[in-house]
Amino acid sequence: MAKHQFQTEIGQLLKLMTHSLYSNKEIFIRELVSNASDALDKFNYLSLTDEKYKNEAWKGQIFIGVDEEDGSLTIGDNGIGMNEADLISHLGTIAKSGTKSFIESLTGDAKKDSNLIGQFGVGFYSVFMVAQKVDVITKKAGETQAYKFTTDGTGEFEIVPVTKESQGTIVYITLKEDEKEFLNQWRVKEVVKKYSNHIAYPIMLHFSEEETTGEGENKETKKVKKSEQINAASALWTLPKSELKKEDYVEFYKTISHGDAEPLAYMHNKVEGAQEFTTLFYIPKSAPFDLYRADYQPGVKLYVKRVFITDDDKELLPPYLRFVKGVIDSEDLPLNVSREILQENKILANIRQNSVKKILTEIKKLNKEDAEIFTEQYNRVIKEGIFTDYTNKETLLEIVRYKSSVQEGLIGLDEYISRGDSQKKEIYYIIGKDEKVLRNSPLLEAYKKANIEVLIMDDEEVDSIVTPMIGMYKEWSFNDVTAIEAPESKTQEEKEEISKEYQALTDKIKEVLGSEVKDVKISTRLTSSASCVVKDSSDPMASMAHMFVQMGQKMPDIPLILEINPEHEMIKKLDALTDDNLFSDAAWILLDTAKLSEGLELKDKIVFAQRVAHLASKAL
Repeated sequence: MAKHQFQTEIGQLLKLMTHSLYSNKEIFIRELVSNASDALDKFNYLSLTDEKYKNEAWKGQIFIGVDEEDGSLTIGDNGIGMNEADLISHLGTIAKSGTKSFIESLTGDAKKDSNLIGQFGVGFYSVFMVAQKVDVITKKAGETQAYKFTTDGTGEFEIVPVTKESQGTIVYITLKEDEKEFLNQWRVKEVVKKYSNHIAYPIMLHFSEEETTGEGENKETKKVKKSEQINAASALWTLPKSELKKEDYVEFYKTISHGDAEPLAYMHNKVEGAQEFTTLFYIPKSAPFDLYRADYQPGVKLYVKRVFITDDDKELLPPYLRFVKGVIDSEDLPLNVSREILQENKILANIRQNSVKKILTEIKKLNKEDAEIFTEQYNRVIKEGIFTDYTNKETLLEIVRYKSSVQEGLIGLDEYISRGDSQKKEIYYIIGKDEKVLRNSPLLEAYKKANIEVLIMDDEEVDSIVTPMIGMYKEWSFNDVTAIEAPESKTQEEKEEISKEYQALTDKIKEVLGSEVKDVKISTRLTSSASCVVKDSSDPMASMAHMFVQMGQKMPDIPLILEINPEHEMIKKLDALTDDNLFSDAAWILLDTAKLSEGLELKDKIVFAQRVAHLASKAL
């Protein structure tokens, strides 16, 4: 007998299961049936592809047994089974920090939290919402020794060798006294129908029922053991669309998503011809918890002729569509296709290309309300796609949404174009960290005055990488307002005249600021602010800024150009100022306030505060 301690996070999880998550307890049946189905999938694949496991007589099956006399519920299968190492690794620990992420994601709403269980790969432990003790008796295919895993969910488990004739796993659940509703055959049938009807293997319910025979004195009542299949056991994606209703798709989605929420959209597609394959994809209403994790779990399963192949291949769809759940079933791939072959396989490449186009087309068709939900959840990964998927870049640009300087909410590029200058065909944007700072940037003053819309891109980490490489959209060019000349109301002659008039002032400010600025110029873009800072579009370091961000490196300091507003009262007074100390303070304040207006960090905030105080005291 070997006793083991549960992984720390599992201890926390078990405590939650037994003391906190009481709502929607029935999902433990869904989770254990789903695990059984996965075990059958794995052995089914081996039985067809590996000589060692070939067994013509094998038929995958899940069974559920109810025993009212000893208060137990049994859920078993004749799938791949587990050995001692598997039991420790699958039931004693959880990979990918799933438990930790689960615990961090809890909302306090018992029903919502119980629906998170399966999504975080911690489904087995849901049994402790109803169990006082669990025994898992299992034998791995191809091995001779069976094992029993036992725990009461309080922090330890033990594993002992046992005898079991056939491969597979049996989960024997001793129910708590107040959970005996799950010994009712009708209750079990209801739960299976609700969550697991389209599990592709027969789910057999074993139960006892009283039967009366004879009459009068010969009348006799006894319990008779019965067995009944309680699910449809059909792979839903293989059925004709004409035979399926929305409810069928939704229920199947709940099965594969391990949740109770409806999908935002679904698409069922069968392709025939040179290649034959079927796809069924779902877009969840909420983004998966691991959407931005490097070890995210792909949501799409690959089948070949209804035989499960893999559910962890990240090549089935491009990474930016990692939120999509569903099934790809190919008629043309070989059953024993390896992971290496999958990565290079032309058949799969064609399926992937077709699938991406289908998914993006459906996203474009979403109604206004659903499109807003989609944007809220997935706008950022669509931007990833713009950067990585050149083939579908134009379609992704139709889907992506941005904030605008002229209205609340988000807009598409087509809406921007509909309001823009069709002669110039230019899309203007500004990138930064803070929406409020960007909207109030002095750099936008000339655009507001000229009634020109600017896209507000406040997801700097992504936008600074993606947007500069877009280039064109439907013949409209993208222009960063921090790196181009602003729209002007003055002629070239007028600009030259003003620059000449203030040449001495700009030279003097540049002398004071030294290497902190690349240049000081008279601005034609400002209407109310005294100054602003802009990038030099000809500076190669400025144009390479997104590359530094992409590589995760710190941006080198790029000297900025300071522009001053000759019509501002501060500039006019500065031009007439003779006190060199005050002039120096004012010049630095012009630069630092311009930086603050763009959300940039000051090198020395204390010195800035001292300069402001000095200048204010003189003014007072």
